[in-house]
Amino acid sequence: MIYLDYQATTPVAPEVAAAMRPWIEEKFANPHSPSKWGREAAAAIEVARGQVERALGLTGGRFAFTSGATEALNWALKGTFETAKRRKLVTVATEHAAVLDTAEWLEGQGVEVVRLQVGRDGLLDLDMAEAAIDDKTALVAVMLVNNEIGVIQPIVELMRMAHAVGALMLCDAVQGYGRLAVPEGPDLIAVSGHKIHGPKGIGGLWMRKGCEPAPLLHGGGQEQGLRSGTLSPALCVGMGGAAHLAAERREADAVHVEKLYQFALTTLGQGWFVNGSTTHRYHGNLNLRRDGLDGARLISDMRNIAFSLGSACASGSGRPSHVLRAIGLTDAQARSSIRLGFGRYTGEEELASACRRINEAAHAQAQLPA
Repeated sequence: MIYLDYQATTPVAPEVAAAMRPWIEEKFANPHSPSKWGREAAAAIEVARGQVERALGLTGGRFAFTSGATEALNWALKGTFETAKRRKLVTVATEHAAVLDTAEWLEGQGVEVVRLQVGRDGLLDLDMAEAAIDDKTALVAVMLVNNEIGVIQPIVELMRMAHAVGALMLCDAVQGYGRLAVPEGPDLIAVSGHKIHGPKGIGGLWMRKGCEPAPLLHGGGQEQGLRSGTLSPALCVGMGGAAHLAAERREADAVHVEKLYQFALTTLGQGWFVNGSTTHRYHGNLNLRRDGLDGARLISDMRNIAFSLGSACASGSGRPSHVLRAIGLTDAQARSSIRLGFGRYTGEEELASACRRINEAAHAQAQLPA
């Protein structure tokens, strides 16, 4: 199997699996228990919290573990509007479903939602954003790196617009955290463990002091009085270890990814078009289309190569990607698109082999009678 689906999830780093093992096997105590073993588990979680925060590189806030980025984003959005006097949310049409579906729910609670459109490059227009972000706005929610097409949005400029009118800024940094610098400025930042070679089922929300949203989950208030539920020491330690590794290896990983990106483009050759900006993007995400290609059939033909059509969260819907439609692609063009994702553990030879075989299969499709 050649794995090229890094945006869906990343392979767990061997160092992370080793660090988690004791907390799955013999060190199984509840970290919220006052026993010696409980206190040891709680201390391990605090070490992991520090590792996650250092990898973020931000000051003036605190980080709370959650079950993943979906919970973190729901918490940030719903919790902010639970106490906000303003009733307007500004977001982008190409956001992850965790934001867009929550925004739709908020509309049912009387919140005005503005979904900014993007150009063919996947980038929003800053003039349009400035016009939308006004003194009625409570929150601006924009992702750093798009999960489907890898486009990097101008977070710093948007943050300045939000703060200029007294609004908060939420950044979904899931696809950027650990891969590139998270900009200073957002008030709320959602991250995930399994996108940085950590385990699934763990993520979190970084909150600037004074910007904490109201709790989403009620119960024991175990996580800093803001989130209820028993934390898993194993998952927290895994995410912390993955964050530490990502910070250590960020430069080397970036060099490797850039080499792979250029390698893939060269190997695939002519006939393929990159979806979204080629200048403002994370190069570990290569979203491509080829005229006449049936992407779903291609995935079926390439059973020993793992890649996708777009977001894993929406891939079962049968509908063309909302992101690809937002950048102006027709339904046919969207269905002719595939997403190749690669990173730390992808080898040049396996990537070249996969690209050659994808090319051959795409060519074979073109020879089939309509």
